[in-house]
Amino acid sequence: MSGHRGLGARWRRRRPLRTRLALAASAAVALVAVGVCAAAFLILKVQLNQQLRLNLTQSATRIVQQHEDVSPGVLAGECEFLSAPACAQVVPATPAKDPAAPYLLPVSQETRQVAAGRRAAYYSEFTLAGHPTRVLTQRFGKDRALQVALRSDTVEKGVRRAAQLLAAVGGAGVLLAAALGYWVSRTGLAPVARLTATAERIAATRDARHRIELPAGPPGREDEVTRLAASFNTMLGELEQSVAAQRRLVADASHELRTPLTALRTNAELLARAERLSPAQRDRASGALGRQLREVTVLVNDLIELARDEEPQPLVEQMRLSALVDHAVAAAREHWPEVDFTVRTQEAAAAVTVPGVPARLTRLLSNLLDNAAKYSPPGGPVETALTVREDGSLELTVRDHGPGIAAEDLPHVFDRFYRAEAARALPGSGLGLAMARQIARAHQADLTAAQAPGGGALFRLRFPAPGPQGRLQKPAGSV
Repeated sequence: MSGHRGLGARWRRRRPLRTRLALAASAAVALVAVGVCAAAFLILKVQLNQQLRLNLTQSATRIVQQHEDVSPGVLAGECEFLSAPACAQVVPATPAKDPAAPYLLPVSQETRQVAAGRRAAYYSEFTLAGHPTRVLTQRFGKDRALQVALRSDTVEKGVRRAAQLLAAVGGAGVLLAAALGYWVSRTGLAPVARLTATAERIAATRDARHRIELPAGPPGREDEVTRLAASFNTMLGELEQSVAAQRRLVADASHELRTPLTALRTNAELLARAERLSPAQRDRASGALGRQLREVTVLVNDLIELARDEEPQPLVEQMRLSALVDHAVAAAREHWPEVDFTVRTQEAAAAVTVPGVPARLTRLLSNLLDNAAKYSPPGGPVETALTVREDGSLELTVRDHGPGIAAEDLPHVFDRFYRAEAARALPGSGLGLAMARQIARAHQADLTAAQAPGGGALFRLRFPAPGPQGRLQKPAGSV
């Protein structure tokens, strides 16, 4: 048994899916066609035999009505040649009452028992005058039996003709099944073939821009294979976006790293000839080298943070966002002593907890506060407010009183390495807000930017209404 299973498994591995589907569909249709022909043959055979028995019964009934008091013997003298509509003879229960003329139909002990009433009527078959014959033996009056015979070769010929015709029909059905199986496999697997070809083309070219052509049709009535192809196209779109995001990140990072690395190399080469420099020149070169090393370190760390796909689940915990805000504002005051940071926390928001990674959320808040402090005028306030909205969501707002965000820059403030024209002279790599939005999305929060009423920029960080603690999702569009 295991050997048969092994052969079946090897056969499935060696045959393409289209071939297996064509053979399976052809076998199913052929089996139905052969089954229908076989059933039709059996039904026809039974019906012809039933018709022959009905003719015998009708002939016997007619003879009984026409010859009620006939003596034993042959009723139709042409029985020897079977030219009469039905050959009939009457047989007594005892051989002593037999006529002198011989019987044409065979008389057996069962025939005498029917005549005596000890046996029910029955059918039998034998050959008469070289022709197959069927005989009905039934009781006829008292102590007599009536035997009626009809040729059965017409039934046999009809059965043979029906068998030949149905065999031809079955053969045509098998051929039609093979054609239908091939058509079904070719049509049904066409999207799968296109999907396979697209996957192979992507594997060969490493180009995720290829798509599978979907058949035109009303929406919502696609079959399973079409939905699979549509899902594959969606997956390819996501893959293309991910690859494009990776390429943009690499290109942007290489562009941003080129300038500080060049400066680092220049200052390093300058310090290598320190004996030719004055003490003041050496101090300036050493200080510039240190600052550039710190800038490159911050830039590389930011790139590593941006390249993360999701938050590490073991570090997720329930935390009060108000405590993180107070800690981030305290750190910002030390880093920006010339900026006036204010915090307003709603009483209902102070006790609300959210799931997240404390270090990552702290980084998000620090980036927002640093960005606001960078654009604030000396002594200008940076206002932070934490409130609970009517729908139960938790909202944090950070507002500065700087120049604000230009309308043409507003759609791009969260893009990596994007720096507005007014900010290009300020320190920074253009990754802070991009990192903040990625962290927000990883925590299922929404971070938006807008112009503040009366001037300045306003950033809103909104967490969904508290619910059962769940897994943090991968940020959409992350690298």
